[in-house]
Amino acid sequence: MSEETKNIPEKKFRAGPISATVWRNLTEKGSYASVQLSRSYKDASNAWKSTGSLRINDLPKAVVILNKAYEYLVLKEYGSEKVYEAESLAEIEAMM
Repeated sequence: MSEETKNIPEKKFRAGPISATVWRNLTEKGSYASVQLSRSYKDASNAWKSTGSLRINDLPKAVVILNKAYEYLVLKEYGSEKVYEAESLAEIEAMM
């Protein structure tokens, strides 16, 4: 398996400077998803940078996009029909 096919960015959710990237990780045993949370900012030289550190005002945006990433993964993996049939978050999590 080549380096290029190991990790594939599948979907990106953004709210202002905060983003959550869903990665599809391919292994010899199959694939799995992971989510990377980051905050974009401009440094002193006006160049764009990224960090995993969040400020207190970033937390509500992080919650929103992490929920969107979670919803995307659950609906993709289990199909929307099963999720909409569930009556509670516990039932959705039990499907996983």
